[in-house]
Amino acid sequence: MKLLIFCDPGIDDAMALIYALLHPEIEVLGLVCSYGNVDKITAAYNAAHILHLAGRMDIPIFNGAEMPVSGELANYYPEIHGEDGIGPIKVKKGSYHFRIRNLGEVFDIIKRNKDLVIADLGRSTTLAACFLLNREVMGEVKELHIMGGAFMVPGNVTPVAEANFFGDPTSANLLLAHGKKVFLTPLNVTQKAIITNDYAEALEYYTKNKFKGMYIPIINYYAKAYSKLVPGMEGAPFHDLLTVYSAAHPERMQYLAKKVHVVVEGKTRGKSFADFRHMNVDSESNHHIALGFDYEHFLQEVFQVLTKPL
Repeated sequence: MKLLIFCDPGIDDAMALIYALLHPEIEVLGLVCSYGNVDKITAAYNAAHILHLAGRMDIPIFNGAEMPVSGELANYYPEIHGEDGIGPIKVKKGSYHFRIRNLGEVFDIIKRNKDLVIADLGRSTTLAACFLLNREVMGEVKELHIMGGAFMVPGNVTPVAEANFFGDPTSANLLLAHGKKVFLTPLNVTQKAIITNDYAEALEYYTKNKFKGMYIPIINYYAKAYSKLVPGMEGAPFHDLLTVYSAAHPERMQYLAKKVHVVVEGKTRGKSFADFRHMNVDSESNHHIALGFDYEHFLQEVFQVLTKPL
């Protein structure tokens, strides 16, 4: 699978990037770094750090948005992801020499690679901008896998809204309107993709690559943050990791085709909704909402990939 990743690393983004880079059947063609969990420059350096450890500094990093289309200043979440995005790990600005490429260059990648898949792990602003700039080329993208939304469960930034859709609901709606085939990985499944501290210790013990030494600090940091957000939870849900996993293993996911919309304004801003009534059969919709996944396979697969030698 040829994969272009839009991200804002972010602890769970970091784990998703590591998984994609180490996966034998995924070819990462580029990373587009935007605001979200951190500002876009910090996101780019975090991405470069992960590429360096993977020995893949040849993978291009592209310039993304620094705020939503509304022009509001972005809100960051240091209490969850740490001041610099990947928990206690500090990546100094200037640590790596790399060029942040112009966003327009992603169209060349899409043109050269048929059946390309995009994973959108953060706010949808930059990916929406790509559709605004060149809808014809973006129409060639085989699938969009978007981490966003919450169906039949509470939100995580408001009672009804998930963070990515809340952060830029207008851009989320644009992707839903113009994406050829859209797969949503919402909170109702991602909050079940839990990785525990014990799992982190096992990863650390068996890892045979340069990410050894990284798993325990970031997973434990994330788990500690979630222990305050959701008292009694053991571990933390890795939303973005499940999103990339779902793109690689659609056979392990359960999807329902329903037309999805996102509320743009008001007290319910960012709320994702679809008509789940039995009389409303919408099997022809190009929106596919994840409702379940094979958790045991997820744990086994992630463990196998994250511990493998480079």
